[in-house]
Amino acid sequence: MLTVEPAEGVQIDGLVAAVPGADWTALDEREGAYDRLGATHQTDHSGPEAAEVHLYSIPDLHRDSDALHPIRLSYLDVVIQGYLREFGQAGAERFFETTVGWDAPVMNDRSDPIYPRHQPLTPTETDFVDANLRNLSAEL
Repeated sequence: MLTVEPAEGVQIDGLVAAVPGADWTALDEREGAYDRLGATHQTDHSGPEAAEVHLYSIPDLHRDSDALHPIRLSYLDVVIQGYLREFGQAGAERFFETTVGWDAPVMNDRSDPIYPRHQPLTPTETDFVDANLRNLSAEL
């Protein structure tokens, strides 16, 4: 799982997305391992001023980085594909640089994805993800 946490001098590139039907209960259920935190006061965006912004953060008690809680490569691939498309290579590299927890093992499930919203990557996107993981000495 990915999470956000305060880090002095670090900003997150992200997108503000509307919650379908404003059904926060349904989104909270889907994001059950996370706490929903108000972030409107910390957000600089070009959307409507009245937009209410929240983010989801994993509570400390769920922040395990061990073999029982690997990073699913099918999930990471989707995240990085989004960063590449929305923020370019520099934005995706910032993601890798400002994200911690790379000591957790990475489960390579690309051939049989576990993440239900997995997406196919281009060979260039796959090479980008793999090269950045190698640079971080992530355990594959």
